[in-house]
Amino acid sequence: MIPGGGQPNMQQLLQQAQKMQQDLAEAQEELARTEVEGQAGGGLVKATVTGSGELRNLVIDPKAVDPEDTETLADLVVAAVQAANENAQQLQQQKLGPLAQGLGGMPGLPF
Repeated sequence: MIPGGGQPNMQQLLQQAQKMQQDLAEAQEELARTEVEGQAGGGLVKATVTGSGELRNLVIDPKAVDPEDTETLADLVVAAVQAANENAQQLQQQKLGPLAQGLGGMPGLPF
């Protein structure tokens, strides 16, 4: 630190950056382990994705299967996966948002 210059201590900045990197890695690991669900057609189609957006499971109620209308089933599958991914994005915001906000609190960084 430069005397009277108000510059942040480089060692402190490095420690803060390492801590934030560790916290971010832990949050990403937690997201990869956490599963969220989305559904469509009143629950006829359910999709499960990880917090990082990886599709893990898809359940289709037999009532949703109409051999004469596979387009509707496809639409329901897409809607369920999209709903699950939206839930995953919300989870990401909850887990990673506070870490990103912490970047702005580090003195000497242009955020």
